[in-house]
Amino acid sequence: MGIRATLCEIIVDGKLLLQRKSSGRFGEGKWNGPGGKLKPGETPRDGVIREVQEETGLTVSDLSERGIVEFFFGEKPEPDWVVHIFLTNSYSGEVKASEEGELKWFSLDEIPYSEMWEDDTHWLPVLLEGKRFTGSFVYDEEGERILRYEMSEG
Repeated sequence: MGIRATLCEIIVDGKLLLQRKSSGRFGEGKWNGPGGKLKPGETPRDGVIREVQEETGLTVSDLSERGIVEFFFGEKPEPDWVVHIFLTNSYSGEVKASEEGELKWFSLDEIPYSEMWEDDTHWLPVLLEGKRFTGSFVYDEEGERILRYEMSEG
């Protein structure tokens, strides 16, 4: 099994908090929800709380796991990443950037999909509709484009 990780979509007052990954980081230059790799033995819920705190300074609560997505970089039998995607509209603290990257609130009608991972265009609208989902995305080995994908809702 590949790397286990989390993402957290924080939506408050019609705005979504995204982070542009710093140079040298996985996904550099792309906007994405805060999150990251799980530590050994860590649950996805505990991991997403820790990662959001480290990357944004915020303490999230009332988390709802909305999806699980597998990512493959090249043709292979096992995914490189398995990501648990959470949604919340509840947090405490003040936003403060970390070395992970710049943070910015985006209006839900101005999400910068063209500057995000290509898969986000498929699952993020489903999450925004309040639905649960699972997905599997096969990228080319460089992670530049999706070769094929499957998604299901519910």
